[in-house]
Amino acid sequence: MVNRINKVDFHYVANNAAHRTIEITTKQLIVRRGQPFLLTLEMLQSFSVGDTLLLTVETGPAPLERHGTRSQFGNPSPKYPRDAKAVWKYEIDRRAVLERGIVALSVTPPIDAPVGKYSLSAMTHGETKNLGTLVVLFNPWCSDDWMYLPDDRERQEYVMNEEGTVYTGTSDCISSLPWIFGQFEEEMVDICLKILDANLKHRKDPAGDTSARCNPIYVSRVISAMVNSNDDQGVLVGRWDGKYSDGCSPTYWTSSVSILQRWFQNRCSPVKYGQCWVYAAVMCTVMRFFGIPCRVVTNFQSAHDSNNSLTIDECYDDYGVRSKETSESVWNFHVWVEGWMKRPDLMKGGMYDGWQVLDPTPQEKSEGVFCCGPAPVNAILRGDTDVKYDVPFVYAEVNADIVKWMIGTNGSKKKMYTDSMSVGQSISTKAVGSWKRVDITDSYKHKEGSAAERAIFKRAVRMNSKEGQGCDIEEAPQYVEMKIKEETKAINGQDVKLSLKLSSKDHTNKVLSVRVNAQAMRYNGNPAGNILNKVQHVTLLSRQDVAIPLLIPFADYSKHMVNCDSIKVSAVASDSDEYYQTETNITLEQPVISMKVLDPVHVNREMTLEVEFKNPLNERLRNCSLTVIGCGLFKSDYVKSDLREVEPNATLRVKITTTPYRAGLKTVVADFDCSSFRDIKSSCIVDVKP
Repeated sequence: MVNRINKVDFHYVANNAAHRTIEITTKQLIVRRGQPFLLTLEMLQSFSVGDTLLLTVETGPAPLERHGTRSQFGNPSPKYPRDAKAVWKYEIDRRAVLERGIVALSVTPPIDAPVGKYSLSAMTHGETKNLGTLVVLFNPWCSDDWMYLPDDRERQEYVMNEEGTVYTGTSDCISSLPWIFGQFEEEMVDICLKILDANLKHRKDPAGDTSARCNPIYVSRVISAMVNSNDDQGVLVGRWDGKYSDGCSPTYWTSSVSILQRWFQNRCSPVKYGQCWVYAAVMCTVMRFFGIPCRVVTNFQSAHDSNNSLTIDECYDDYGVRSKETSESVWNFHVWVEGWMKRPDLMKGGMYDGWQVLDPTPQEKSEGVFCCGPAPVNAILRGDTDVKYDVPFVYAEVNADIVKWMIGTNGSKKKMYTDSMSVGQSISTKAVGSWKRVDITDSYKHKEGSAAERAIFKRAVRMNSKEGQGCDIEEAPQYVEMKIKEETKAINGQDVKLSLKLSSKDHTNKVLSVRVNAQAMRYNGNPAGNILNKVQHVTLLSRQDVAIPLLIPFADYSKHMVNCDSIKVSAVASDSDEYYQTETNITLEQPVISMKVLDPVHVNREMTLEVEFKNPLNERLRNCSLTVIGCGLFKSDYVKSDLREVEPNATLRVKITTTPYRAGLKTVVADFDCSSFRDIKSSCIVDVKP
């Protein structure tokens, strides 16, 4: 008599807890490769160890043993082809009660199993029964997996933490932007698997693409390409010109979940709009879901070098920074992610294992597709620009020299000087286990201006530049030193007070024509509008200093700064045929919104939040809206767009109710938007009790 399977128990709760996926769901099995899970089959009659029981797992459209996308295993032991990959196994678990037909199995997905969704079936004496499905993820807890991370505190931060911080602003004024990654929201399973299936490589070669998902290097490149929409049905459309009326401004977003939900619910239609920090945060969510340790990294004064010259030309005229005709520029900041993985493909004995730069922002193509990385951070530090993938581009982002040019009224071009110190400042990421900022610049480059830094830079120039280009041209001495500093903190809504200091460095007196210019700047280094022009003649005596007060009235900058990130103040002094230049980026401090929880908070009980904002201006705020989101607190964005106008110097208070559905410490993030202030953020911690 055939011994049929009567029932199957996937032990969703116990298995998902053991595999650290319980936060995602208790309704389907989600396991990590290289780690066993419990499967119990209830037979119609008693079972013996020698009885036939073959399990089969399959993933992808054309599962094959040699692709690692199909595995049949059990008793009797199948004969595998020589080129079989990703062979699964099971053992009878001690919890089995075979005489009663309770067959408890300890099933282990191999360490080279492709990640993704699998079907599972069982065969007993020639009869096959479909048991259900399971999802397999990478395993940073398993020492044999390529993304194994030994430190448990780091695993908790870089895999398990659903909340974090993205750093923006300027190197002199770093801002902290709260972000909800939300990789364990239940719909992330379908969304992240769809991201893999929607990629170009899967459409061209579904079987090969599914097989390659065993490799985190491959998977991370696919995610990098799919987060932008330049080549495919990717998640986000990028836009940097300030025209966002047919979508959402990039500054609106506070959560990857909001973006990924929109993409998935709209049949993989790209979401409008994103910029670098949004791309990076979304990629971090997807990487953490799949089990690749990931962190968001911000590089301040980030160079975009499109021709591998390791130099960026910046041109000035009487009106300040000239708009560029090329894609090369220095961004106030640029955000990418780092993924943790081994790099056996580079065959250097582990030299390039560890953190790898991955950048989903569509800047330059890599092997014909808009993606970037993984580029080993250690290769960037060493200047090994011949290493895969895209090391020259990332090396330039943190090391390029800036060459400053003065453009005359007749179109003539005169070099002022080369700045070899500014690019690649305060490279930042969130600390493990706290909300502090960690500076990781030393992992990317040697101390600025040191012998090691310059030697590696010159080597990189020789490797990347065309024959005949060099980097040893002597710079003319600068006889006048100039510096702009803030006299008071620059606060949005108030006049900006600065001073320009000129210092003589030689023994001659000079009569200087000083042009001061202030421009509203987008964070990617492109000017959006002129705010101030000032020309003044100054007599600078030998070895003396002169200070010039500068004032930028609120009335002059207010209309420009709603959609801009900073004010670039530049000064050019000329003495006959010599030019001297300095500049600074001013980031305005935004008004504060505050949040507080009004009652003790428990799972599945209604709670109330109060959000408060005080209008600091002597003018009415129009078009006010408030968006609130939090993992385990809101299933989707809470949006209140019918707020009344806020009168001058008045205070707005809004009460919001929601019902938490997960216990623990949760972060709620609020975004307030209006006619005068664009997307002001705030966050607070909510302790949700069981």
